[in-house]
Amino acid sequence: MGAAEAEPGPSVPPMPEDALSDVDYVRELAQFILRNCEQQLRSVLLSQDPMLHFPLVIEFAELLDASPSLAYLIFANPAKFLPLLDEAAHGAQEVVFEAFKDREEMVLKEFLHARIDVSGSPLECPETFPRIGRLRVKHRGILLTLKGTVIRSGPIKMIEGEREYECRKCKQVFKVYPELETGNAIRLPMSCPSKGLKSCGGTHFRFVEGSIVCHDYQEIKIQENVHVVGVGSIPRSIPAILKDDLVDMVKAGDDVVVTGILTAKWSPDVRDVRCDLDPIMVANYIRRTNEFKSDIEIPEDAIETFNQFWAQFQDNPLKGRNAILHGICPQIFGLFTVKLAVALTLVGGVQHVDASGTKVRGESHLLLVGDPGTGKSQFLKFAAKLCTRSVITTGLGSTSAGLTVTAVKEGGEWMLEAGALVLADGGLCCIDEFDSMRGHDRATIHEAMEQQTISIAKQHRGSEKTKDTEDLACVWPLPLLRRYIQYVKRNFQPILTKEAERVLSSYYQLQRRSALQNAARTTIRMLESLIRLAQAHARLMFRNEVTRLDAISAIICMESSMTASAILDDAGNALHSSFSDNPDQEYAKQEKLILEMLKSVDHAS
Repeated sequence: MGAAEAEPGPSVPPMPEDALSDVDYVRELAQFILRNCEQQLRSVLLSQDPMLHFPLVIEFAELLDASPSLAYLIFANPAKFLPLLDEAAHGAQEVVFEAFKDREEMVLKEFLHARIDVSGSPLECPETFPRIGRLRVKHRGILLTLKGTVIRSGPIKMIEGEREYECRKCKQVFKVYPELETGNAIRLPMSCPSKGLKSCGGTHFRFVEGSIVCHDYQEIKIQENVHVVGVGSIPRSIPAILKDDLVDMVKAGDDVVVTGILTAKWSPDVRDVRCDLDPIMVANYIRRTNEFKSDIEIPEDAIETFNQFWAQFQDNPLKGRNAILHGICPQIFGLFTVKLAVALTLVGGVQHVDASGTKVRGESHLLLVGDPGTGKSQFLKFAAKLCTRSVITTGLGSTSAGLTVTAVKEGGEWMLEAGALVLADGGLCCIDEFDSMRGHDRATIHEAMEQQTISIAKQHRGSEKTKDTEDLACVWPLPLLRRYIQYVKRNFQPILTKEAERVLSSYYQLQRRSALQNAARTTIRMLESLIRLAQAHARLMFRNEVTRLDAISAIICMESSMTASAILDDAGNALHSSFSDNPDQEYAKQEKLILEMLKSVDHAS
């Protein structure tokens, strides 16, 4: 196989590396930096701390447009040309310093690093932007980009980057660089590397005092996203090395895009064990993508669709709500109460700070309990699809970190490993087989859910969907439903009306007086849960105001989580709950029943 077939890359004619000298390459790169990065250089020069490490971000797409051949060389041989790019950045810095030093207070920086951002360039193609699980030998030595989630972050350490030696025979001073592949070991040359007409052949060298250059150093581990892994496969991971200004930029749980060089590191020398080369990524640039996952774009036509939808159901809003709920897990027949609970959990309430300064979360937790085959896992998987950031795990299959974070010792060093809750930060964590969770994990999940409550929904019949259900589900396909949830969470912050507040408060007092209820349910958290559910229902109904309808719906949802409802006779069986042909008429009956029950509380007060 020829070299052109084995080595991936942009389809541009390669420039022979011996066509120009290193000085010519540096000059051309410096000219490009001056044309495209002058403002960045001025910002760096204006900083008054000369000892910090500063990044100079270079857009690879711009370099490819300006000089395709030069961009190809950086891609094909980054080990040689990235140091030349750093040298060009320092040269460009000096030019900008001389041009503006009379007008602005500038300080030349000793530590300036050129960072390559491949966004929008051909380096985002599958061959040069592979999944971590598809890394092969052909990717070694090129400028590679990987995408994944940080699952471990090691401590920040100091590592030696270079030192100088002097030949005792010819007094020639030369630099020696530690070898990353052998654990940063220093290897002296066999003979003097003098570049004169004739080598002196000296074999004895003297270390030059004060010549050691050190770097900040950190190792992280990146794992490919679970959603891109095929059926029957497990997500792969790879360690990555961060240096200088890149250290401490990301933490466990962050989604990142890393650009760098794939190399190999010798595994520890263990007796009677084969020595292997472990792949490792030396990062040149790293970019967090958390904010992009949690903030999806909602086009104007989708917003117009939402407005038209609610204008159509202005006279019968509950029928419109049910049309939305039909789109949740449409492969499962019925289970109206469960689908409503899932929708309210995904939409969530409004986060606020109480009088004591304690932050009260707006999100609720949902616990689905039922016999095997009742569709619990189906609801979890569908809910994960509706969220822009989600993690699905099981009580038995959780990571060694459990669900939160733990310290893991690897290679004699302690590192932080992220569990499912950390990886789902800002999104949704779905835990299947919750009852199989280990004792330690149960304790941690209870601590994580301390400010929340649990809504229990039960038992799905193997009936086929009716034609009406299919028609309604088509109104809200998954992409539109996902955008709707993100839109209402972002644009609606419902506040309670006096009437809604009175209804919720009366129901709370009724529960406290009822001897049938567990004492744990009579805490103030139950009232907070009711408020969250009512706010979530108002969001679902496309409103900024929590009305009596939302308060009653929250009470119905809460009652359905109880094994025996104190108010509604048919609310306790979520398994047999179905979509009503006339939801507004059914709601009117339930509202009348609830309000009559709450009158006794109002009279007693």
